[in-house]
Amino acid sequence: MTLPVSGPGYGLDTPPESLHVIVTGLGVSGFPAAVALLERGGRVTVIDARVPDEGSPHAERVILLQTLGAEVMLGVGPDELPAGDVLVVSTGIPLDSPWIAAAIERGTPVWGEFELAWRLRPAQGAAPWLYVTGTNGKTTTTLMLESILKAAGLRAAAVGNIGVSLIDAVVNREPYDVLAVEIGAPHLAFVYSVSPEATVCLNVAPDHVDYFGSFDDYVAVKARAYERTQKACIYNVADPATEQMVRDAEVVEGCRAIGFTLGVPAPSSLGVVEDLLVDRAFLDNRASHAQELCALGDVKPPAPHQVENALAAAAL
Repeated sequence: MTLPVSGPGYGLDTPPESLHVIVTGLGVSGFPAAVALLERGGRVTVIDARVPDEGSPHAERVILLQTLGAEVMLGVGPDELPAGDVLVVSTGIPLDSPWIAAAIERGTPVWGEFELAWRLRPAQGAAPWLYVTGTNGKTTTTLMLESILKAAGLRAAAVGNIGVSLIDAVVNREPYDVLAVEIGAPHLAFVYSVSPEATVCLNVAPDHVDYFGSFDDYVAVKARAYERTQKACIYNVADPATEQMVRDAEVVEGCRAIGFTLGVPAPSSLGVVEDLLVDRAFLDNRASHAQELCALGDVKPPAPHQVENALAAAAL
Protein backbone atom coordinates (compact mmCIF):
# COMPACT_ATOMS: atom_id res chain seq x y z
CA MET A 1 0.00 0.00 0.00
CA THR A 2 1.31 3.45 -0.89
CA LEU A 3 1.08 5.79 2.06
CA PRO A 4 -1.15 8.80 1.44
CA VAL A 5 0.62 12.12 1.09
CA SER A 6 -1.02 15.23 2.52
CA GLY A 7 1.22 18.10 3.53
CA PRO A 8 0.48 20.50 6.39
CA GLY A 9 -1.25 22.92 4.04
CA TYR A 10 -1.14 25.87 6.44
CA GLY A 11 1.82 27.44 8.20
CA LEU A 12 2.38 27.20 11.93
CA ASP A 13 1.31 30.83 12.23
CA THR A 14 -2.22 29.98 11.06
CA PRO A 15 -4.43 29.39 14.12
CA PRO A 16 -6.41 26.15 13.64
CA GLU A 17 -9.49 27.89 15.00
CA SER A 18 -9.43 30.26 12.04
CA LEU A 19 -10.07 27.32 9.69
CA HIS A 20 -13.16 25.28 8.94
CA VAL A 21 -12.11 21.94 10.44
CA ILE A 22 -13.77 18.63 9.63
CA VAL A 23 -13.27 16.25 12.57
CA THR A 24 -13.83 12.52 12.20
CA GLY A 25 -15.42 10.58 15.01
CA LEU A 26 -16.86 11.16 18.46
CA GLY A 27 -14.28 9.10 20.36
CA VAL A 28 -11.31 9.74 22.63
CA SER A 29 -9.46 11.86 20.06
CA GLY A 30 -12.22 13.32 17.85
CA PHE A 31 -14.43 14.66 20.62
CA PRO A 32 -11.70 16.59 22.52
CA ALA A 33 -10.40 17.98 19.22
CA ALA A 34 -13.82 19.36 18.32
CA VAL A 35 -14.43 20.80 21.80
CA ALA A 36 -11.01 22.52 21.90
CA LEU A 37 -11.61 24.16 18.54
CA LEU A 38 -15.15 25.21 19.41
CA GLU A 39 -14.07 26.73 22.72
CA ARG A 40 -11.65 28.90 20.73
CA GLY A 41 -14.41 30.08 18.45
CA GLY A 42 -13.60 27.75 15.58
CA ARG A 43 -15.93 26.48 12.88
CA VAL A 44 -16.21 22.71 13.25
CA THR A 45 -18.08 19.98 11.43
CA VAL A 46 -17.97 16.55 13.11
CA ILE A 47 -18.69 13.49 11.00
CA ASP A 48 -19.24 9.90 12.08
CA ALA A 49 -20.19 6.85 10.06
CA ARG A 50 -22.37 5.60 12.92
CA VAL A 51 -25.56 6.91 14.46
CA PRO A 52 -25.19 6.48 18.24
CA ASP A 53 -27.95 4.91 20.29
CA GLU A 54 -30.15 7.34 22.18
CA GLY A 55 -28.82 7.92 25.69
CA SER A 56 -25.36 6.54 24.90
CA PRO A 57 -22.21 8.53 25.74
CA HIS A 58 -21.72 9.31 22.05
CA ALA A 59 -25.28 10.58 21.76
CA GLU A 60 -24.65 12.88 24.73
CA ARG A 61 -21.51 14.14 23.02
CA VAL A 62 -23.53 15.00 19.93
CA ILE A 63 -25.83 17.17 22.02
CA LEU A 64 -22.91 18.92 23.71
CA LEU A 65 -21.12 19.58 20.41
CA GLN A 66 -24.27 21.01 18.86
CA THR A 67 -24.77 23.21 21.93
CA LEU A 68 -21.22 24.52 21.48
CA GLY A 69 -21.98 25.36 17.86
CA ALA A 70 -20.68 22.40 15.88
CA GLU A 71 -22.42 20.92 12.88
CA VAL A 72 -22.70 17.17 13.49
CA MET A 73 -23.28 14.81 10.57
CA LEU A 74 -24.06 11.21 11.49
CA GLY A 75 -24.25 8.14 9.27
CA VAL A 76 -21.85 9.79 6.82
CA GLY A 77 -21.02 7.43 3.97
CA PRO A 78 -17.56 6.83 2.52
CA ASP A 79 -18.22 9.21 -0.38
CA GLU A 80 -19.89 11.98 1.61
CA LEU A 81 -17.01 14.04 2.96
CA PRO A 82 -18.17 17.64 3.47
CA ALA A 83 -16.02 20.52 2.28
CA GLY A 84 -13.62 22.16 4.71
CA ASP A 85 -10.15 23.65 5.10
CA VAL A 86 -8.63 20.74 7.05
CA LEU A 87 -9.61 17.13 7.78
CA VAL A 88 -8.61 15.96 11.29
CA VAL A 89 -8.59 12.16 11.41
CA SER A 90 -9.02 10.12 14.55
CA THR A 91 -6.58 7.30 15.25
CA GLY A 92 -8.98 4.53 14.28
CA ILE A 93 -9.58 5.85 10.76
CA PRO A 94 -7.69 3.54 8.34
CA LEU A 95 -5.20 5.04 5.91
CA ASP A 96 -7.22 3.78 2.97
CA SER A 97 -10.37 5.50 4.21
CA PRO A 98 -12.38 7.06 1.36
CA TRP A 99 -12.64 10.20 3.51
CA ILE A 100 -8.85 10.57 3.48
CA ALA A 101 -8.66 9.78 -0.23
CA ALA A 102 -11.35 12.37 -0.97
CA ALA A 103 -9.57 15.04 1.10
CA ILE A 104 -6.24 14.43 -0.62
CA GLU A 105 -7.89 14.44 -4.06
CA ARG A 106 -9.40 17.83 -3.26
CA GLY A 107 -6.12 19.17 -1.94
CA THR A 108 -7.48 19.41 1.60
CA PRO A 109 -4.75 18.95 4.25
CA VAL A 110 -5.15 15.92 6.51
CA TRP A 111 -3.95 16.24 10.12
CA GLY A 112 -3.83 13.65 12.85
CA GLU A 113 -4.70 14.29 16.49
CA PHE A 114 -1.03 14.93 17.34
CA GLU A 115 -0.60 17.53 14.59
CA LEU A 116 -3.66 19.42 15.77
CA ALA A 117 -2.57 19.18 19.42
CA TRP A 118 0.84 20.65 18.56
CA ARG A 119 -0.81 23.57 16.77
CA LEU A 120 -3.14 24.18 19.74
CA ARG A 121 -0.27 24.57 22.20
CA PRO A 122 0.18 27.96 23.90
CA ALA A 123 2.43 30.34 22.00
CA GLN A 124 4.57 30.84 25.12
CA GLY A 125 5.54 28.39 27.86
CA ALA A 126 4.13 25.24 26.27
CA ALA A 127 5.18 21.98 27.91
CA PRO A 128 7.85 20.06 25.98
CA TRP A 129 6.89 16.65 24.61
CA LEU A 130 8.90 13.49 25.26
CA TYR A 131 7.98 10.92 22.60
CA VAL A 132 7.81 7.18 23.27
CA THR A 133 7.21 4.79 20.38
CA GLY A 134 8.14 1.24 19.41
CA THR A 135 6.37 -2.01 18.63
CA ASN A 136 6.51 -3.30 22.20
CA GLY A 137 6.83 -1.67 25.61
CA LYS A 138 5.46 1.79 24.80
CA THR A 139 2.91 2.00 27.57
CA THR A 140 5.20 0.62 30.28
CA THR A 141 7.98 3.01 29.30
CA THR A 142 5.61 5.99 29.15
CA LEU A 143 4.32 5.24 32.64
CA MET A 144 7.89 4.81 33.93
CA LEU A 145 8.75 8.16 32.38
CA GLU A 146 5.73 9.84 33.96
CA SER A 147 6.76 8.42 37.35
CA ILE A 148 10.34 9.71 36.97
CA LEU A 149 9.14 13.19 35.98
CA LYS A 150 6.69 13.40 38.88
CA ALA A 151 9.36 12.18 41.30
CA ALA A 152 11.47 15.11 40.08
CA GLY A 153 8.72 17.46 41.23
CA LEU A 154 7.40 18.27 37.77
CA ARG A 155 3.74 18.53 36.83
CA ALA A 156 3.66 15.79 34.21
CA ALA A 157 1.19 13.45 32.56
CA ALA A 158 1.29 10.32 30.41
CA VAL A 159 -0.86 11.06 27.37
CA GLY A 160 -1.55 10.09 23.76
CA ASN A 161 -1.78 6.49 22.62
CA ILE A 162 -1.98 5.47 26.27
CA GLY A 163 -5.67 6.41 26.18
CA VAL A 164 -5.48 9.94 27.63
CA SER A 165 -6.29 12.80 25.26
CA LEU A 166 -3.21 14.76 24.22
CA ILE A 167 -5.44 17.64 23.16
CA ASP A 168 -7.00 17.84 26.62
CA ALA A 169 -3.49 18.04 28.08
CA VAL A 170 -2.23 20.85 25.84
CA VAL A 171 -5.30 23.04 26.43
CA ASN A 172 -5.52 22.29 30.16
CA ARG A 173 -6.10 25.45 32.16
CA GLU A 174 -3.47 24.30 34.67
CA PRO A 175 -0.38 23.95 32.43
CA TYR A 176 1.93 20.95 32.59
CA ASP A 177 5.70 21.23 32.90
CA VAL A 178 6.31 18.29 30.54
CA LEU A 179 4.29 15.60 28.76
CA ALA A 180 5.20 11.92 28.40
CA VAL A 181 3.66 11.20 25.01
CA GLU A 182 3.05 7.65 23.83
CA ILE A 183 2.72 7.67 20.06
CA GLY A 184 1.86 4.73 17.81
CA ALA A 185 2.49 4.35 14.11
CA PRO A 186 -1.12 5.21 13.14
CA HIS A 187 -0.71 8.60 14.85
CA LEU A 188 2.49 9.32 12.93
CA ALA A 189 1.01 9.01 9.44
CA PHE A 190 -0.34 12.57 9.53
CA VAL A 191 2.20 14.45 11.66
CA TYR A 192 4.19 17.22 9.95
CA SER A 193 5.34 19.89 12.39
CA VAL A 194 5.61 18.32 15.86
CA SER A 195 9.07 18.96 17.34
CA PRO A 196 9.52 16.81 20.46
CA GLU A 197 12.21 17.58 23.01
CA ALA A 198 13.42 13.96 22.94
CA THR A 199 12.29 10.75 21.24
CA VAL A 200 12.80 7.03 21.73
CA CYS A 201 11.86 4.14 19.47
CA LEU A 202 12.19 1.10 21.72
CA ASN A 203 12.17 -1.57 19.01
CA VAL A 204 10.68 -2.49 15.66
CA ALA A 205 8.96 -5.79 14.84
CA PRO A 206 6.25 -6.79 12.35
CA ASP A 207 3.03 -5.12 13.45
CA HIS A 208 0.17 -3.14 11.92
CA VAL A 209 1.03 -4.67 8.54
CA ASP A 210 -2.71 -4.98 7.83
CA TYR A 211 -3.03 -1.24 8.53
CA PHE A 212 -0.03 -0.02 6.52
CA GLY A 213 0.08 -2.70 3.84
CA SER A 214 3.71 -3.75 4.31
CA PHE A 215 6.38 -3.96 7.00
CA ASP A 216 8.54 -1.45 5.12
CA ASP A 217 5.73 1.11 5.16
CA TYR A 218 5.22 0.47 8.87
CA VAL A 219 8.92 1.08 9.60
CA ALA A 220 8.91 4.22 7.45
CA VAL A 221 6.04 5.68 9.44
CA LYS A 222 7.64 4.71 12.78
CA ALA A 223 10.80 6.55 11.72
CA ARG A 224 8.83 9.79 11.47
CA ALA A 225 8.80 9.95 15.28
CA TYR A 226 12.43 11.15 15.24
CA GLU A 227 11.83 13.98 12.76
CA ARG A 228 12.42 17.50 14.17
CA THR A 229 13.57 16.15 17.57
CA GLN A 230 15.32 18.92 19.47
CA LYS A 231 17.67 17.47 22.10
CA ALA A 232 18.06 13.67 22.00
CA CYS A 233 17.16 10.77 19.70
CA ILE A 234 17.32 7.63 21.82
CA TYR A 235 17.67 4.22 20.18
CA ASN A 236 18.02 0.55 21.13
CA VAL A 237 21.61 -0.63 20.56
CA ALA A 238 20.28 -4.21 20.19
CA ASP A 239 17.90 -3.16 17.39
CA PRO A 240 19.92 -1.72 14.47
CA ALA A 241 16.73 -0.56 12.74
CA THR A 242 16.17 2.03 15.46
CA GLU A 243 19.72 3.34 15.13
CA GLN A 244 19.28 3.62 11.35
CA MET A 245 16.10 5.63 11.92
CA VAL A 246 18.14 8.10 13.98
CA ARG A 247 20.86 8.29 11.32
CA ASP A 248 18.28 9.09 8.64
CA ALA A 249 16.16 11.56 10.63
CA GLU A 250 16.07 15.29 9.92
CA VAL A 251 16.50 16.70 13.43
CA VAL A 252 17.17 20.08 15.01
CA GLU A 253 20.85 21.04 14.83
CA GLY A 254 22.70 19.88 17.95
CA CYS A 255 20.35 16.98 18.67
CA ARG A 256 22.30 14.01 20.09
CA ALA A 257 22.04 10.28 19.38
CA ILE A 258 21.81 8.32 22.65
CA GLY A 259 21.85 4.52 22.86
CA PHE A 260 20.58 2.17 25.54
CA THR A 261 21.82 -1.38 26.04
CA LEU A 262 21.69 -4.31 28.46
CA GLY A 263 25.49 -4.46 28.17
CA VAL A 264 28.23 -2.14 29.38
CA PRO A 265 27.44 1.23 27.77
CA ALA A 266 29.80 3.10 25.49
CA PRO A 267 30.02 6.88 25.90
CA SER A 268 26.74 8.58 24.92
CA SER A 269 24.79 5.51 26.05
CA LEU A 270 22.98 4.12 29.06
CA GLY A 271 23.45 0.51 30.09
CA VAL A 272 24.19 -2.03 32.78
CA VAL A 273 27.41 -2.52 34.76
CA GLU A 274 27.30 -5.51 37.10
CA ASP A 275 24.02 -5.00 39.00
CA LEU A 276 23.59 -1.29 38.27
CA LEU A 277 21.82 0.75 35.59
CA VAL A 278 24.20 3.53 34.65
CA ASP A 279 24.37 6.67 32.52
CA ARG A 280 27.34 7.47 30.25
CA ALA A 281 25.42 9.97 28.15
CA PHE A 282 24.48 12.96 30.27
CA LEU A 283 27.53 13.65 32.43
CA ASP A 284 30.51 15.81 31.54
CA ASN A 285 33.19 13.14 32.05
CA ARG A 286 31.34 10.37 30.24
CA ALA A 287 34.48 9.23 28.39
CA SER A 288 35.84 7.76 31.62
CA HIS A 289 32.99 7.70 34.13
CA ALA A 290 29.42 6.47 34.56
CA GLN A 291 26.64 7.74 36.80
CA GLU A 292 24.67 5.20 38.82
CA LEU A 293 20.91 5.44 38.18
CA CYS A 294 19.56 2.54 40.22
CA ALA A 295 20.11 -1.13 41.00
CA LEU A 296 18.72 -3.92 38.85
CA GLY A 297 16.61 -4.93 41.84
CA ASP A 298 14.85 -1.55 41.71
CA VAL A 299 13.28 -2.57 38.39
CA LYS A 300 10.34 -4.81 39.18
CA PRO A 301 10.23 -7.33 37.68
CA PRO A 302 13.90 -7.14 36.56
CA ALA A 303 13.20 -8.90 33.26
CA PRO A 304 15.51 -7.85 30.39
CA HIS A 305 12.79 -6.02 28.46
CA GLN A 306 11.77 -4.14 31.61
CA VAL A 307 15.37 -3.06 32.19
CA GLU A 308 15.50 -1.79 28.61
CA ASN A 309 12.28 0.14 29.20
CA ALA A 310 13.72 1.68 32.38
CA LEU A 311 16.92 2.72 30.58
CA ALA A 312 14.89 4.33 27.79
CA ALA A 313 12.69 6.20 30.27
CA ALA A 314 15.75 7.38 32.19
CA ALA A 315 17.36 8.63 28.98
CA LEU A 316 14.24 10.63 28.13
